[in-house]
Amino acid sequence: MKKKILAALLALGLCVGTAFAQFGIVYDPTNYANAILRYSQLVQQLAQLQQTYTQIVQEYNLAVQMAKSIQNMPARYEAQFSQWRNVVAPDAYGNTGTWVSGMNTGLPGSVNTGYQQATTPLLQYNSQSLAGMTPDELNRVQSQYASVELSDGSNVTAMATIGAIRDNAQALQTQINNLEQDSLSSDPDLNSEVSVLNKISAANVLTLRTLQDSNKLLVSLLEQNVIAAKQQREVTANSINTDIDRQATMSGNLAQVTSTLNSSLQNFVMP
Repeated sequence: MKKKILAALLALGLCVGTAFAQFGIVYDPTNYANAILRYSQLVQQLAQLQQTYTQIVQEYNLAVQMAKSIQNMPARYEAQFSQWRNVVAPDAYGNTGTWVSGMNTGLPGSVNTGYQQATTPLLQYNSQSLAGMTPDELNRVQSQYASVELSDGSNVTAMATIGAIRDNAQALQTQINNLEQDSLSSDPDLNSEVSVLNKISAANVLTLRTLQDSNKLLVSLLEQNVIAAKQQREVTANSINTDIDRQATMSGNLAQVTSTLNSSLQNFVMP
């Protein structure tokens, strides 16, 4: 009985295979598995492409948002500042014009000549006067003389520094205005990444140069303070030295008076 059933199933299988062959359809398990694998890979690639597309769109939207500039920048942020002004002074006796020129230009010739014309000349002691002074007097005179000379040098240096800064002020103001206009401009060429970095670098350089000028002025001011402190020290030192000399002279005189008085008392004879 079992043999009959197996024979019938085999005959049925052969008939079905023949029928599929007649219609041109052949089932291949290997090809079917490969097709399923390729389909799965395509599905994964499609999902990855969709993820990449979403990321690119997000980055693009962020770039567009970051590229937007504030509207009407000049009206919102542009400000006016005071302009540098040159020194102006009357010249009734013709001795201030060169000083004013030096203070406005910083030229060494104008500064030196202007300072000499507008200040009282410092005379020199003759050799006979110096030779007739005591060592203390000579030291005091030389120290005071040095204070005036140092003060003159410091004043001339400060004038040259101020004049140079004032002379360059207009050019520096023009550069700052250019930087301001470029920073407030809506021109895409001036707002690219490289352009913005260039403007930041230019602003840093201008800041450094401004700090340098400020340091020059502070150094000149400090130098004058040092000379003023020297002069004050001379006044105090001279006062102390005078008191020391007075005390020494007073002690010597007192000792001499006491000795003379003792000698007079000892030699005094009652009539």
